[in-house]
Amino acid sequence: MKSNSSESNRSSESSRSSESSRSNKSGKSLSPEAEFSEKLTFRDYLIATEQKANQPLPLWRLIVPLVIQAGIIMAVPTQALYTDVAGKTVILQSVVNANDVLRSDSLELNYNISRVATLRRLPGWEELLRQNRGRNRQLAQGTNLYVILQEQQSFNRGVPRAWRLVRVSGRRPTNLPNNQVALKGVYRDGIVNYGVETYYISDDQRERISNDLARSFESRNGQRQPVTVKVKVDPQGNAVPISLWVRDRNYQF
Repeated sequence: MKSNSSESNRSSESSRSSESSRSNKSGKSLSPEAEFSEKLTFRDYLIATEQKANQPLPLWRLIVPLVIQAGIIMAVPTQALYTDVAGKTVILQSVVNANDVLRSDSLELNYNISRVATLRRLPGWEELLRQNRGRNRQLAQGTNLYVILQEQQSFNRGVPRAWRLVRVSGRRPTNLPNNQVALKGVYRDGIVNYGVETYYISDDQRERISNDLARSFESRNGQRQPVTVKVKVDPQGNAVPISLWVRDRNYQF
């Protein structure tokens, strides 16, 4: 009797387990998410993925990258335009090699204020070096500095005189007199770059500049011809080129 009772109980439990399994399969006790997951096949997943991939992108996802790219492209011209409008005219002294002009579509200028040998004679250099010391008593690479220039009166209507070096500073000076300006530079590889060293010129300009430099080269007994450069410097010290003089001829950029 006990054996029959045990078998009856096991049969009853098996029946309940089977019914529970069927109940789960029928979805009566599953959540909607679980029921959807059991019914979803891999083929359904592939179809849904393909449909999503074929859907057109929202308009904002197309516009935002274009706006960002346009902002990056316009940043440089906008800065140059601001400097040209809000900047102060400054005259710099440079030299250029006539042979270099014919070999390139750009004009590479070597300013006297770019040379460390010139700047180290100015007041403020030792303080700048102390605060930004690199190896072998040289400035650390990437050091920002400001060269303060002062206007010099020109007594004729020809080529204006280059502005005079006053001092150098590691910080942008404020409250300068009206006849002074702070030009921002960056020290790298032994020279200071002010962002006005390279000028792109047309074929016509290149030929005329080369001829003027060659004539000046002959008249100066083989010495390189100094050229005078006009730039605009904004209140932050950034500069853009405006024009240059070779002998008494002015070339606009």
